[in-house]
Amino acid sequence: MFAFLVFIYLVTIFSFVSYTKVLLPESASEHGVTYDSLFFISFALIMFVQIITQALLHYFSYKYRGLKNTKATFITHNNRLEFIWTIIPAIVLFGLILYGMTTWSQIMNFEEDEDALVIELYAQQWNWKARYAGNDNVLGDANVRFLNDYDGRNTVGIDSSDPNGLDDIVVTQEFHLPVNIKVIFKFRSQDVLHSAYMPHFRAQMNCVPGMITQFSFTPTVTTEEMRQNADVVDKVTRINKIRYDKSQELIAKGEESLEPYQFDYLLLCAKICGASHYNMQMKIVVESEKDFNKWIDKQKTFSEIIQ
Repeated sequence: MFAFLVFIYLVTIFSFVSYTKVLLPESASEHGVTYDSLFFISFALIMFVQIITQALLHYFSYKYRGLKNTKATFITHNNRLEFIWTIIPAIVLFGLILYGMTTWSQIMNFEEDEDALVIELYAQQWNWKARYAGNDNVLGDANVRFLNDYDGRNTVGIDSSDPNGLDDIVVTQEFHLPVNIKVIFKFRSQDVLHSAYMPHFRAQMNCVPGMITQFSFTPTVTTEEMRQNADVVDKVTRINKIRYDKSQELIAKGEESLEPYQFDYLLLCAKICGASHYNMQMKIVVESEKDFNKWIDKQKTFSEIIQ
């Protein structure tokens, strides 16, 4: 029992040393700092309890092992012990749940801000589209019934009779966000249940067919700044080492080599939504407000597309 106890502790230490390098770097959103604090406290508490309980479990298994001429003592109950192991976990869990609910309330109970950027993320098997609210900062009405309008150019089903939608901008390959400006996301799904997951921003929200869900956050770290993060630099180096070794094998076979990996923020799908679920992702670029305005000015509005 003691040998196994030492074994699981060594495995735990090895896992921390070897695999913490694959964890996400620091949060790139304003609320992510609070989220990470909640995660760390919860994880530290779980590890503390696990270490204590495993030690006691193995110790008592050893101490009260079966021995010749030793008779076990039967105890029906102990009020003091039962009170201790009931009230202490109850207090700790109550505090943790209260902390979690407070954090959830701070993140989710956001108000519509006139200065916030409004973006719709439209999910379908198996890609994403982002729709910007345009100069009026109001998304036009949309419905799947309008997807076939204008010879399929209405890719997110914007209602062309709604004037708020004429200046909307739809992008498909990547979408841009200005740093330090609040963004309100509206989520829709064309077909099945998807989940918009932006791990570096600590943001995730289900995309449900027939309804609009929403989430808000303020990006705080540009793409270029995150590429300079020590953890990200280390991760990119390790990935490119693997890709280089694989490329040498491919070149030896007369095949094309792999391109070097470069870090980018990504929008992923966190629901198993079909055969190409693994490939349902979209690049996110966080940049200065000036660079964002330059990029958005180059995009075509819905009215320009349907002309």
